[in-house]
Amino acid sequence: MERLTIGRLAKAADIGVETIRFYEREGLLPEPERTASGYRQYAPDTVDRLDFIRRAKALGFSLGEIRELLGLARADGDRAGVKALAEHKLAEIERRIEELRRMRAALAGLTRQCSGHGPVEGCPIIEALTHEDSAADHDHE
Repeated sequence: MERLTIGRLAKAADIGVETIRFYEREGLLPEPERTASGYRQYAPDTVDRLDFIRRAKALGFSLGEIRELLGLARADGDRAGVKALAEHKLAEIERRIEELRRMRAALAGLTRQCSGHGPVEGCPIIEALTHEDSAADHDHE
């Protein structure tokens, strides 16, 4: 089984060399073997691990959660742990969506109130941002 240099791994996984080094520091990739001259040598299955990390990130998992998923993904892992982590992430995403909906409604209300013409003085958007109670009032529209 041929080992990969960090450059070849980066190309095979379509990811930057610095990202690979970062994932190593974060414990997402195992410490690679090194040649006598100190060059990193990666197992070919490291590409699969980097793909796993990329897909988990695309689903919104944090690096800590990905580290946990990688631990659970081992052959002796437990589906219950994987499902619990995924359900927790799903609930977090639902909360974020609701927060974004409130933000959208507040900003939409403010933009409807602003004519977009004339001096900035009296602009409802600037007023809402300047006065805490004004911005809070628009959060619930």
